[in-house]
Amino acid sequence: MRSSFIPLLLPVAISALTFDCEQIRDDGQSFNLKSLGGPKTVHDQEWLPSPPTIKNTTFTIDICKPLKDDAKKGEKCPSGSRVCAKKWNYRGSDAPYLDTVVPIAGEYTTSHGANRGLDPKFTRLKGSAGNSDEREGILVELHGGKYPDDSTGVTQKAIIEFLCDKDVTGNEGFEDEKSVVDATQYQGMQKRADDDDDGKPELPDLDKGKSLEFRSYKLEDETQVLRLRWRSKYACEGMANSGGGSSDKTKGWGFFTWFIIIVFLLAAAYIIFGSWLNYNRYGARGWDLIPHGDTLRDIPYIVKDWTAGIADKLKGQNSRGGYSAV
Repeated sequence: MRSSFIPLLLPVAISALTFDCEQIRDDGQSFNLKSLGGPKTVHDQEWLPSPPTIKNTTFTIDICKPLKDDAKKGEKCPSGSRVCAKKWNYRGSDAPYLDTVVPIAGEYTTSHGANRGLDPKFTRLKGSAGNSDEREGILVELHGGKYPDDSTGVTQKAIIEFLCDKDVTGNEGFEDEKSVVDATQYQGMQKRADDDDDGKPELPDLDKGKSLEFRSYKLEDETQVLRLRWRSKYACEGMANSGGGSSDKTKGWGFFTWFIIIVFLLAAAYIIFGSWLNYNRYGARGWDLIPHGDTLRDIPYIVKDWTAGIADKLKGQNSRGGYSAV
């Protein structure tokens, strides 16, 4: 009995350790965030006066599948990452250089062969503690990261607050972004900073117009926590049940559904009008009411004769074995 019960528990255990962006559920509500899939980036910039340096930390996230990083060796996010940070330094006239790559959340295999998974946790915002303004959406917590990957490493995690906003899809502002900012742009700002009295440049808004917003990245209870806020209509309750993550598929099924309905209505209108005409003009009753009633009654016999004829032809060809009669 116990051994037969174990296979039933396996799917539950697997689903608890993995993250399917199409099937997020908490407190009786479902969310489909498939339309927000694909790599998205936000930035955190900092000015350091001595020596004059601008730090740009780029956070990349893909909530539906592991990131694909085409960077050269030593600059790649570790395989299995869903959330990853790259810290770039811009100093003087030098080209930007990558300081560190930090895996924040994902499914990783350590150098010792151990596994660290996403271990996703979901919290429905509406009705949750601390949500006084009754915001609608879902809070997603992802784990697995550690930097550096040794005994001194700090545990990492990402908390993404998906907020309901019916006016945006959540994919706005990512069309023309770059993973690394042009060095000349920062060099110009550093030069202007040297000329100003306060010596601090006005950093550009690299995330202007984006639905994804960087909130903080700091140590909380011995864990380095990245907090993001993502506004999207797909975070609204009820969107998953109405096909929120697959609008194209819904439109396709809608077309065929309407086509079948229109054909059915036309056929019904033809039969009803024809029956009414036969009744009033010819006083028809029963099968005679239906337009082309004789043809409809003969359809089974026509099909039977046609299939019988095809069967006879096939039987005749097989009996001759492929030779013609002399």
